[in-house]
Amino acid sequence: MNVHAVPSQNVPAARLPAETEWLLEHIAQNRFLPQPPADSIFVGDGDFQAIGAEFLRHFVTLGGLRRSHRVLDVGSGIGRMAVPLTQYLHPERGSYEGFDPVLDGVMWCTTTITAAYPRFRFQKLDVAHALYNPGGVVSGVEMSLPYADASFDFVVMVSVATHLPADELATYLREISRVLAPSGKLFLTAFVLDERARTTEGRDARLGFARDGEGPCWFANPQAPLAAVGFDDGFIDELLHTSGFDIGLKSLGHWRGVSAEHYQDVFVAMKRGGRP
Repeated sequence: MNVHAVPSQNVPAARLPAETEWLLEHIAQNRFLPQPPADSIFVGDGDFQAIGAEFLRHFVTLGGLRRSHRVLDVGSGIGRMAVPLTQYLHPERGSYEGFDPVLDGVMWCTTTITAAYPRFRFQKLDVAHALYNPGGVVSGVEMSLPYADASFDFVVMVSVATHLPADELATYLREISRVLAPSGKLFLTAFVLDERARTTEGRDARLGFARDGEGPCWFANPQAPLAAVGFDDGFIDELLHTSGFDIGLKSLGHWRGVSAEHYQDVFVAMKRGGRP
């Protein structure tokens, strides 16, 4: 394991104040929240509302998300994370920015979410991606985020690292570090290929990862490598460290056949330079 790698841990969710617990339960059960048409959901499977509510709970209990935070959603898709956040973030003190390379998702979010919640804003970032935006203008390694330094308190990167090659992930983490305020947090999900995940016993059968040469990438589908990307254990740890983060949590997911409260592996990292 790399010198900067953090031992993985599976931790119990934080106990929440009663009013916060009530709010999260209310959001999860709110059948009036908007949902896109099923045939327009271009990334992620499962129940749109349930998964969004599940991740909101993870953001709060594992990541320490506060209602007053300025949130950036990297790869905002068609609003799966944004919709529950409209109910959680404070309408005056909190704010949200999301970007994605797929225009259809940005347009649905803008017309459906921004119209009702003006502090939620979305934009297309025309980054090339073999699956989601093959005609993109900017390569992933040259990408720069269209936000000022220290603009955010909390960055969400759910199911994005699982679709990026190593050099592009490094660029994203450097840019996220730039736009995060000191002591701001990054909530990132990934597939980490530790010793247990390298075996097939108990693992999600859809994820037959094979290492790409000498690594650090592992691909589940050689015909479409970016459909599911995993990384050598320790690689993301090192990228986070060199990008200016300290890792507060590295929790392994149940995709590898272990008991966990979340499917993918979760990192919560704090930008160095401020008080916790």
